[in-house]
Amino acid sequence: MGCGSCATGKDGKPKGCKNNGTCGTDGCNNLTVFDWLSNMSLPGGIEPFNCVEVRFKNGRKHFYKNTENLSLSMGDVVATETSPGHDVGVVSLTGELVKVQMRKKKVDVDSDEVQKVYRKATQKDIDVWQGVREREEPIKKRAREIAIKLNLRMKISDVEFQGDGSKATFYYTAEERVDFRQLIKEFAREFKTRIEMRQIGFRQEAARLGGIGSCGRELCCSTWLTDFRSVTTSAARYQQLSLNPQKLAGQCGKLKCCLNYELDAYLDALKDFPKQDIKLKTQKGTAVCQKIDIFKGVLWYAYEGEWMNWHMLTTAQAKEIIKAAEKNKPVASLEEFSAELEKDQKSNFENVVGQDSLTRFDKPKKSFKKKKKRRNKKGKKSRKNA
Repeated sequence: MGCGSCATGKDGKPKGCKNNGTCGTDGCNNLTVFDWLSNMSLPGGIEPFNCVEVRFKNGRKHFYKNTENLSLSMGDVVATETSPGHDVGVVSLTGELVKVQMRKKKVDVDSDEVQKVYRKATQKDIDVWQGVREREEPIKKRAREIAIKLNLRMKISDVEFQGDGSKATFYYTAEERVDFRQLIKEFAREFKTRIEMRQIGFRQEAARLGGIGSCGRELCCSTWLTDFRSVTTSAARYQQLSLNPQKLAGQCGKLKCCLNYELDAYLDALKDFPKQDIKLKTQKGTAVCQKIDIFKGVLWYAYEGEWMNWHMLTTAQAKEIIKAAEKNKPVASLEEFSAELEKDQKSNFENVVGQDSLTRFDKPKKSFKKKKKRRNKKGKKSRKNA
């Protein structure tokens, strides 16, 4: 959950929590929730929803029952039920919006999966929680060294301790199945705690770790995106993008999720275009589509055998040529239509090169010598009078 006053100061540090983006739940703006019902009261006779959403490290969220009728609000640190012991997290959402989120994620309120909130975290709970959180980074480095020593083809991407320190969860990625039975024994001997290994996908790894995308913004998967839909190369083809895997791949190594964002708009726009595999038959010869521009609504065709000479046509002109060929009345050539298109395109600006001087902003340098001489003369006169 982001801080309530997370604006940055002059030195770049946040004004709110003062933790430089390392809040108790690891990062502001990471799957944050805006409670737009917070200033609205419930109708009379209706009790508030008794479930809350609790956020843990790196965007991990779960729903819990408030069986003790605690007065909870967003930002409260609570101790929650888990097996074994208890966990510590931050309340990220309360009220009726929790019911909406549970319905959206198909979580039944009466199911055994929904555990309960024990209490608001005491200072002792928070001290233990912060203590085990400080151990996570050095333990992750040591765990990677042990995995390399055992020649295991896996990458340990993150370590998360339970709030009471009784269990540590190691998140890892691997392309093949890994036999980590010996690894768990080494971890238990080294770290003196209960070990749980959890394999995640490459997209989930990028979502947990976060980062900056090629667009200059934080990764969508670590800020708001939770539905990881499959992305195929056909999405790039429909949007006329070059199939360069280095540009199309995100930090997870897979195709970027943002390729799907505007795909529907491109598919709707392509309905107005003739199919690219249809050849234009003219009296001069047969032309093949070389390129299309969805934004301008134009296509480029080239005659077979004259691949270097492209002719630009609009979608209406291309459809007209196709209909004429279907009626066995082919047009003379593509040059007629491309010449009409060039006539319509007129420049809406004037050439002003040479009208203004290049030195119009230059100013002559002012001489300060005379002013200095006058000041010196005034100073000498005042000394003589004194």
